[in-house]
Amino acid sequence: MYKILPAILLLISFAAKAQKIDSIYVNLYTDSLKKSTYNYINVDGLMSNGRYCPLDSSNILFTASAGKFIGNSLVLDKDFAPEKVTIKVVLKTNPALYKEFVLYIKKKPDDENLKTTEQLLNDMQPPKSKRKKG
Repeated sequence: MYKILPAILLLISFAAKAQKIDSIYVNLYTDSLKKSTYNYINVDGLMSNGRYCPLDSSNILFTASAGKFIGNSLVLDKDFAPEKVTIKVVLKTNPALYKEFVLYIKKKPDDENLKTTEQLLNDMQPPKSKRKKG
């Protein structure tokens, strides 16, 4: 039993090193935040073994100059007036690893009409030739 214990501890130490997060990256799906909706903040960790893994609120402390975080999502009130929000994400196990960035608030309303399937298919067809036969 005592001969196996050092080997097990050695294996555990190697596994712990492979799980260390070397740096964090924020990958945003948008360039602006919407009011009254969940704005997902995607954070990835670069592991010491070269792999990336997604990080969530169990690994990251999320703070913002306004709004409320629910997990990885920032929710802003529909009456929010400022034009931008400063967001900071900090790795809980190593507070020296953090990212701070500014996101602006979307100003245009979401009333844009999307094309129907038929309109998209018509747009993809080549223009008809005006050449006469004969």
